[in-house]
Amino acid sequence: MTWWSSNRLRLIQNNLREVDANMDVDALIHQLKQLEANVLMMNAGGIFAFYPSRLRYHYVTPYLKKDLLGEAIAKAHANGIRFIARFDFSKAHESVFRQRPEWFYRTREGREVNYYGIVHTCLNGGYQQRYSLDILTEVLSSYDVDGVFFNMFGYQNWDYSGNHYGICYCDNCRTRFREMYGLQLPEPEQQDDFVYRKYREFQEITAMEMLDTIHDHIKALNPQTAISTYHPHKVDIVRHESATALNRASSKWLYSAAENVMPISGSYDDKLSSNCSINAIDLTYRFTGVSRYETEIRLYENLVNGSGLDFCIIGVFEDYPDMDNMDSVAKVFRFHKKHEHLFGSFSSMADVVLVKPPASERDSYTEYLGLFKMLKESHILFDVISQNRLEQLRRSRARVVVLPGITRTTAEELDVLLEARDGGKHILATGAALSAQTTALSRLFGTSVDTIIADTTASYMVVDDKAMYPELERKQWVIVQGPFAVLHPGSQASAKLPYMAPSSFGPPERAYGHELTDRYGLVLFGNTTDSKGMGAYMGWNVGRLYHDHGFADHKYIVCGAIRHLLNGTATLRARAHPSVEINLHRLPDESYMLQLLNLSGFNGSTYEAPIDMHDIEIQLRGIGQVDHVEALVDGQTAELQRDENLIALKIPKLGVYAAYHLQGNT
Repeated sequence: MTWWSSNRLRLIQNNLREVDANMDVDALIHQLKQLEANVLMMNAGGIFAFYPSRLRYHYVTPYLKKDLLGEAIAKAHANGIRFIARFDFSKAHESVFRQRPEWFYRTREGREVNYYGIVHTCLNGGYQQRYSLDILTEVLSSYDVDGVFFNMFGYQNWDYSGNHYGICYCDNCRTRFREMYGLQLPEPEQQDDFVYRKYREFQEITAMEMLDTIHDHIKALNPQTAISTYHPHKVDIVRHESATALNRASSKWLYSAAENVMPISGSYDDKLSSNCSINAIDLTYRFTGVSRYETEIRLYENLVNGSGLDFCIIGVFEDYPDMDNMDSVAKVFRFHKKHEHLFGSFSSMADVVLVKPPASERDSYTEYLGLFKMLKESHILFDVISQNRLEQLRRSRARVVVLPGITRTTAEELDVLLEARDGGKHILATGAALSAQTTALSRLFGTSVDTIIADTTASYMVVDDKAMYPELERKQWVIVQGPFAVLHPGSQASAKLPYMAPSSFGPPERAYGHELTDRYGLVLFGNTTDSKGMGAYMGWNVGRLYHDHGFADHKYIVCGAIRHLLNGTATLRARAHPSVEINLHRLPDESYMLQLLNLSGFNGSTYEAPIDMHDIEIQLRGIGQVDHVEALVDGQTAELQRDENLIALKIPKLGVYAAYHLQGNT
């Protein structure tokens, strides 16, 4: 068992500036102990060495007056704190560039990227391919580090000011791409260009090969050293960041922490997810933090979804100009410390698996995000499994698998889905999933696409089944926009949501003439009593509509279909506001952890204190005997009621967060 496998990290990262090289380590350790942190991440090397490196091309910051790395590790360990050494090999000091220019990134015109004396390296150059291993050897052979973290791993085409330089055209990239594909590097960076798609594949393959090399190198030096970066391949701790940026076009994502954690915990058994709450509001404004309420949500959301805690500031605490978040950080860290024996070993109680498509599939990814939001707001217990990890379905207790606009599957992925369906799992597809992959569509749903209506402006779905959609009792039509894949239902299928064809919408005097068609927005295959799972298909982008516009009608459509597929077997049902995030997990001793997080303080752009929620009722089905409920947060209570196979909890008041340990008479 490794030190990190308990999944109880309370990590603080001090992202050091070179001027911090002579920092007061004792003051830092005192602050970490006040926070109950058990892991410190701090700079070791790469751009700057924060120890007296003896390597010719490892630039030591001139501010270094002592062995900072050695002192920090020794004092952290003396106080029971693990140490993760941070490296950044994506760039190097310009003095290294002058000596070894062949190691560095080049634009199409052959220019380097020099950002205030720091120059971009290339993943295929000698610095990352070979010299980084020399640096790692020096550090791991000289210092007792518990883990290593690689910042900005992979191909970096942007500078810190947001300037985009395009793909790397250095000789190393040209040669390696030609050797692998027999092609020249692509000129246009366009997804529909064959050569560019091959280049994206090249990036993924070469990045994973580098991670293979790093993994083997580090584990040979010390197998107990944790490896961490943002890519999951051959790492132990997959790191993500919940962060804001002033130039980000999309709105703030309330579920940032949850969505960072869940795909890792759902897709891997041998990796930890560590989602870092970045204090700074932007890279350009590192010394002002986001709202303390946003920080609380991120940290609690880590816990609610089965991860540990991770928080980062620039520099050191004693001269950091914005300490407004630190009380919130301390509160959450201390809570976790007090109850850490109950965290870290959660087992899923999900009824639904939401499949996560690659982010490069933009339409599918947006469909996925909309469905993610729906499920959270509807208090449906779900896991997220990345599409390339679908084999994890074999271990899932969930009864419904949701495919959000998945464009195509591999043969292996399709086999897993067919196996899941034949084993009793229901498959729900949205966003015209698999409409271009006729074989997969036919094998999963026994149907084919009749036609695709590209423009559905001014059209509707008719709500024809009020039992399936009770929230829409007084609403007859729900809007449709975007492409609509129309299926051949077949004689064995049942169809819902008849499609109302568009008509004139202006001027008002001509806003009439819609005609009902024989096409349907939901087609169901099979029935809920068969041992074989059902299929349900929505050929329109209902998730994207919810993501982009937030009309609750679309949420009710999807969640009504899921409730129909579950057929009354949902593990959790809640009478709670949609802004309350709820999760239930089983613990190793067969007790349960129920967590609630109040997100009501978010108004779409600003985070304020949440509004107290009252009289929440939760019903739990199929979890066995529960005789005692322990409220872990001071001031929170819950009334327990039992009725045969049903456990009911009444929570009179919810503040920011609540956690309840549900125990049987053992």
